[in-house]
Amino acid sequence: MKKSTFFLIFSMVLWSVVLIFSSWDQSILNTIDLEKILMPPNSESLFGSDDLGRSIGPRIVSGARLSLFVVIIVLTVTSVFGTLIGILSGLVGGKFDSIVMRVIDIFLSFPGILLAISLAGILGGGLHNVVLALSAVGWVGFARLSRAQTLRVKQLDHILVAQLLGTTTPKIIILHVLPLIVSPMLVELTYSAASVILSEAGLSFLGIGVSSPTASLGSMVRDGSFYLMTAPHYVILTGMALMSLVLLINVAGDKLQEKLAEGYSRNIN
Repeated sequence: MKKSTFFLIFSMVLWSVVLIFSSWDQSILNTIDLEKILMPPNSESLFGSDDLGRSIGPRIVSGARLSLFVVIIVLTVTSVFGTLIGILSGLVGGKFDSIVMRVIDIFLSFPGILLAISLAGILGGGLHNVVLALSAVGWVGFARLSRAQTLRVKQLDHILVAQLLGTTTPKIIILHVLPLIVSPMLVELTYSAASVILSEAGLSFLGIGVSSPTASLGSMVRDGSFYLMTAPHYVILTGMALMSLVLLINVAGDKLQEKLAEGYSRNIN
């Protein structure tokens, strides 16, 4: 078994067990214990305590759950909207396609995280505003990729015949276009998931993301950075958890891309 495959399986099992079977009351996660402030890892608390005496381990799990919740909401909105816009742009063409491409070019002329920071700064902190800001900038990648894939498959015989027979655009999209472009869109979905996790953590790190006392990996890294010399376990363990979660999703995306490429080559041969 390859090392990357072993890492993928081990990480998926570990995170799945932790996220599914770990359950803590929100009041327990936010309980302040002054006697345990910046306590290092020990038998009572495997990850130690933070600057308010709260156990770091349960808060990391809660922050990971929050990140995955944001991923699910943001990707649901951006993938559906972006893919639909891209397919329509590729199928319809003409002025509509030109307008869509100019809008995409405008969004791509700025770093996505910079636009998200600007929107979050304008809207203010909070989970809802974070989701809104990330959704507003996350659809562009799906739209661009789905448009390119639609332009590739729109000249296929069965799609041309469907258009000549007067098949409606929604039916062409659902029955003929989507099945042909779903593979690259799934790969884009996995990479976008990692990007959303990092973006949410980045916004929270800057103080314009999820509000305290809700646990967020980004805000925990920010708080731990102030105590890096006296309590390095705080920021190191939180950062490693964030890194492993993002790395897991990226490795899964690579594996999915390899499998799809193998299947494509097998079909050609």
